Amino acid sequence: MSTINYIKKLFLGMFLILITSLNFSCMNGGSDDVPVAVGNEDDNGDEEIINDEEEVTYKLPEIDLNNWKVTLPIGNPTEVKPPEILNYGTNETLKPFFYNDSINGALVFYTYPGASTANSSYSRTELREQMVSGSNNTNWTFGQGGNMKGTLSMDEISKDSNGNYHRTIIMQIHGRLTNAQRDLIGQKDNNAPPMLKIYWNYGYIRVKTKKLKDINVSDVDILKTNSWTDDEGYNFSKYVGFDKFTLEVKVTNGRMEVILNDEESVVYNDIHIQKWNVFENYFKAGNYLSSIDAGAFARIKYYNLEVTH
Repeated sequence: MSTINYIKKLFLGMFLILITSLNFSCMNGGSDDVPVAVGNEDDNGDEEIINDEEEVTYKLPEIDLNNWKVTLPIGNPTEVKPPEILNYGTNETLKPFFYNDSINGALVFYTYPGASTANSSYSRTELREQMVSGSNNTNWTFGQGGNMKGTLSMDEISKDSNGNYHRTIIMQIHGRLTNAQRDLIGQKDNNAPPMLKIYWNYGYIRVKTKKLKDINVSDVDILKTNSWTDDEGYNFSKYVGFDKFTLEVKVTNGRMEVILNDEESVVYNDIHIQKWNVFENYFKAGNYLSSIDAGAFARIKYYNLEVTH
């Protein structure tokens, strides 16, 4: 190719590039009008940048705390009842043990070996039903009946020296003496045995109830804790592990039923349940850790909890 032809082709290429650039600029209103950000102007004429990130949705647990008090593993131990418990999100005493997981919509119960009640060596972060908000004095009998249903999961729990998970009680029905019954047997407090304990037990749900040592016990002695003993217990077949599950406790006169995931249930309707009607009762729910090992802990999540009578 001659030098003249090469120069002609070079100038032709530069001319085509210039024409293309001018056309592109005109199509966009000129180079000064090319947008650099997408947005709207506010009332002051300033540009408002739109955030295209997806907004995070926060969820709250479906639990009404107006008829519950909570016991903590600190103090003597410490108890928080309505109305203070309703502000648990900002309560500095409660926040380490009783707080929201607002991503999953759960109320978290965290506990470890610490302060315990007079009748136990174990510690808890556990709700206690109060039929009259702020008071322990109004309770219910099996004749009156009651129903408790909750959806929950084990979030995290420690292991013992053998590598086995610790156990914790997640629901209870606890007995209570009236003042007259307390005075009749000469007891200092109103405590009676727990008729029902439901455990998270190595990833399974285990139910323990009380039975009389002697079904012919007198009307006075039946009120004494030492007249009752534990039954052999019942293990639900389903492994729940760390998954979400639902538990329901149904009580009517002379009958108690525990239901797991609306699929499997165990029914108690024997002489022991019938005679239990002598006691008042209240529901409990939460995290009652059955260990005093150093470093033990458990964290339970409740997504909803409801009690009816």
